[in-house]
Amino acid sequence: MVTLAPADLAVIGVFCAAVIAIGIFTARSSIRDVEFLLAGRSLTTPVFVMSLVSSWYGGILGVGEFTYRFGISNWFLQGVPYYVFAIVFAFLLAKRVRGTNLLSIPDKLNLAYGRKTALLGSFLTFILMTPAPYVLMVGILIEVVTGWSIAASVTAGTLASVVYLFTGGFRSDVNTNVFEFFIMFIGFGVIIPFAVSKLGGAGFITSHVPPLHLAWDGGNSIQFVLVWFFIALWTLVDPSFHQRCYAARTGEVARRGILVAVIFWIVFDAMTTTAGLYARAALPDIQSPVMAYPLLAEAVLPPVAKGLFYAGMLAAIMSTLNSQAFISSMTLGRDIVARLRGRMGEDATTGPVRWGILVTALLSVGLALAIPSVIRLWYTIGTVIIPGLLIPLVASYFDRLRPRPSIAFASMALGWLVSLGWLLSGWSREMGSSDYYPLGIEPMYAGLAASLAAWSMGMLGGKSKSTIPLR
Repeated sequence: MVTLAPADLAVIGVFCAAVIAIGIFTARSSIRDVEFLLAGRSLTTPVFVMSLVSSWYGGILGVGEFTYRFGISNWFLQGVPYYVFAIVFAFLLAKRVRGTNLLSIPDKLNLAYGRKTALLGSFLTFILMTPAPYVLMVGILIEVVTGWSIAASVTAGTLASVVYLFTGGFRSDVNTNVFEFFIMFIGFGVIIPFAVSKLGGAGFITSHVPPLHLAWDGGNSIQFVLVWFFIALWTLVDPSFHQRCYAARTGEVARRGILVAVIFWIVFDAMTTTAGLYARAALPDIQSPVMAYPLLAEAVLPPVAKGLFYAGMLAAIMSTLNSQAFISSMTLGRDIVARLRGRMGEDATTGPVRWGILVTALLSVGLALAIPSVIRLWYTIGTVIIPGLLIPLVASYFDRLRPRPSIAFASMALGWLVSLGWLLSGWSREMGSSDYYPLGIEPMYAGLAASLAAWSMGMLGGKSKSTIPLR
């Protein structure tokens, strides 16, 4: 049972009001596409770092769930692979992405391979960036705080997270991200000292958690471990990374900003994993592990501190929710609807993007209610979409690796469809158990193999010799 004192509710209320106020009142008049969609390409290194750190770390309840179930393997599976691929992105892609002066991933696909591949890439990007996992998490927290139904909580949380995007666009997204960056670190900076004081230090954890919780793999199969490592390839195709690189003042700001962000992620991961281990040690019988952090707060935090911790959790979730909602809306409104209409000129797409915000919110609420597990949502979306996008998108930045347009489309379609079919074959059974999939192979491996096979055969026949005009 979770209880919140009036002081806690006041802290949470002030935080939510501040986020909305910052989003609404700090945005400039966003008229032109480059301002509404990319904040005028004006991000400095500090703003870039804070926005990227907070918007990339929204799965806070999922992190608690994963740590509670599998221990320190959370750090090895949900942390280390992402650091690796973020560093790869920084050195391999950051300056190249900024140097294109484009607005979105589908723009790059269109330039490299043409309209058909761009539209398919837009569809996959839209699914990849659905904020459904974060809609579910913010709904769970609101349900805990208010006692409302999960449907009402999900709807209210989504509305509060996206309302300011209608007028402020990406600049409102970034401004709120900066504020949320500080609050999320403050929130988790509060709970660990109280846990140490009330429960004990590292010895308490090691003596009260199952031995496998202290094993790097958490006792999971090697295929399960590897599939989460491959899911971290998400970083290379993540539109949030690309969008912030497009919006950076220079390519060097983008490269340096990602490397600095990795340091902050390491620190925050250490805090969240520690909190998750304390939850498992102190509360071994939680029926719903997604509640690990709220129930730990109930056990160790006094009023006001508990409110700050809840605000920190909300900050981590809402920063990612609004960023992904905006990118999904941009993908739907500009890269799909406007592209189909043939109206991709300057100032022609802000209207469709605003409509996209509404559609994205409704679809995300529906998906969150249909699949009420954060980890399952991550697994499903990453497994199905990454195999389609990865090879064609990364290859588009390197002339020697870029295939012909028809091959790029085939590689993208096969990667997506094969992984989807593989996943559906074991959909009703246990997630992460390769025993239920054809040939005992995880869907992501099958999809990546299909995409790579199409790309390889295409490269044997000759690479793309030119780019295609943006339209």
